[in-house]
Amino acid sequence: MDAAAQRDLVVQAIETIIVDVPTLRQHKLSQTSVTAQNYVLVRLRLAGGAEGIGEAATLGGPRWSEESVEAIKANIDAYLGPAIQGMRADLFEEAGRRMDLAAKRNNAAKGAVETALFDAVGKALGVPASTLLGGAVRDRIPVLWTLASGDVGQEIEEAREKLHRRLHRTFKVKIGAAAPEVDLDRMRRLVDALAGRAEFIVDANQAWDEAASARCLPVLRELGVRLVEQPVPAWNVPAMARLRQRPDVPPLLADESVFDAHDMLRVASAGAADAVSLKIVKHAGLLGTRKVAAVAEAAGIGLYGGCLLESSVGAAAHLQVFSTFRDLAWGCEHFGPQILREDLVREPLHFADFHVHIPSGPGLGVLLDEGQIDKFARR
Repeated sequence: MDAAAQRDLVVQAIETIIVDVPTLRQHKLSQTSVTAQNYVLVRLRLAGGAEGIGEAATLGGPRWSEESVEAIKANIDAYLGPAIQGMRADLFEEAGRRMDLAAKRNNAAKGAVETALFDAVGKALGVPASTLLGGAVRDRIPVLWTLASGDVGQEIEEAREKLHRRLHRTFKVKIGAAAPEVDLDRMRRLVDALAGRAEFIVDANQAWDEAASARCLPVLRELGVRLVEQPVPAWNVPAMARLRQRPDVPPLLADESVFDAHDMLRVASAGAADAVSLKIVKHAGLLGTRKVAAVAEAAGIGLYGGCLLESSVGAAAHLQVFSTFRDLAWGCEHFGPQILREDLVREPLHFADFHVHIPSGPGLGVLLDEGQIDKFARR
């Protein structure tokens, strides 16, 4: 790369915007419920004119993790942005090192900045972000839909509509907000109503203790549930390991237990998971996601493409990195753009035949719709 090309890749300016986008229905987790999604958008401009975008998603404030959109924006503006301004955008590891020196954790904020770097460099060079990560091995990924209203009648109709339109045939059911017996009854009704047409994953979002898990997981297995996500609190990795040793328990998926590669090593060493949910907001970027995935792969733990209800911006970033994994055994759940009343990009992601298609353009492969940003930007 000649000197002029290197100068064109220098980070010149970084801007952050908070946007609040209403959802089509309530999305209910064990610890919170949302009717609008909150994002921090990062716009990063290079000296040569290329602009990259990144996104950090939260769920109703600092409830899922410690970061809120307000904190994410403040920390990017005051610490993370200045740490990388003036450096070459293609030095991704160096950018990560500088951000780590500037702030502890803040993984969602760092992930949004790193995403914008990959998008900007990809656009400057005319290649997808996946090319900068080693190259894609697939152009589409099986995608599930989450049922999370808590109204089983509505959820049955919602699932039937997704099946009819050939959008989704695997459904993740959010449980834990109600008593276990209520959730198990809800699962029985869903399984009975959709028997032979759908498969199910369950996410308890850390709602149960080990005793409740030992009582409920065998019932879920009898119902044919393929995978159960984070039934116990994130800190209780030993309980996950003990539960996994039971012959009557379905495969277990670690989510909140794994934020970085060190967490992944701890979970793998304990034998506490059959699969891991990968999210840029947890792993501080695309590179961190690949590092966590590498530890999981070395331990024989399956990869699952997790989401935090991202718009097409954040979803596209995830799909770029997910496309580079040789084996993505559990597919992904990047249905987020479909649950928003309106998206933030000119051409939203394409969903068809139970798959989400990976954008093929440079960088993330999506472009912001400026009218939508102006409409949903927080004043």
